[in-house]
Amino acid sequence: MSVIEIILISLSLAADAFAVSMCLGLSVKGGARVGNMVSAGLYFGVFQALMPLAGFFLGSVFANRIAAYDHWVIFALLAFIGGKMIWESFTGKDDTEYTSDQFRFANMLMLAIATSIDALGVGITFAFSKINVPLAVSCIGIITFALSAVGVKIGSVFGSKYKSKAELAGGIVLVLLGLKALFL
Repeated sequence: MSVIEIILISLSLAADAFAVSMCLGLSVKGGARVGNMVSAGLYFGVFQALMPLAGFFLGSVFANRIAAYDHWVIFALLAFIGGKMIWESFTGKDDTEYTSDQFRFANMLMLAIATSIDALGVGITFAFSKINVPLAVSCIGIITFALSAVGVKIGSVFGSKYKSKAELAGGIVLVLLGLKALFL
């Protein structure tokens, strides 16, 4: 997998965290502070990096058993995850709710887990792909950190009107990467 593809996957996975971070930014009274931005970036960045790593190890256990079908597994997982993101962008349905006190530990932990479940599935596909896993995991974490931190600021300034567009774009990219795995 090329560096460009790793960056596209990273951006796609970060889309949910970015969207949630924008919503978190809405809850910050008086504008986002650096601490809010760093907090969101760390929670989301760390979980988005750890989940694909866990998925990679999980997928590695099964890689030898389904090597002949791995392109179908990659396609199915990426298409499902991307399709779910696209569906949520149109329906507005999400697994999380946002209140004014979202930066507490328990809330941030739950949001980080909820937004990184998709990354677990993508990590499983890493076991069937020729990919530099440390590079991919680092890229996912760094991009998610940056977009989450910026998302809090954007949310506090511009509101939530871009949430569905970020999810839609991320979903489309994941589906396209799944199709690429299927046909190439």
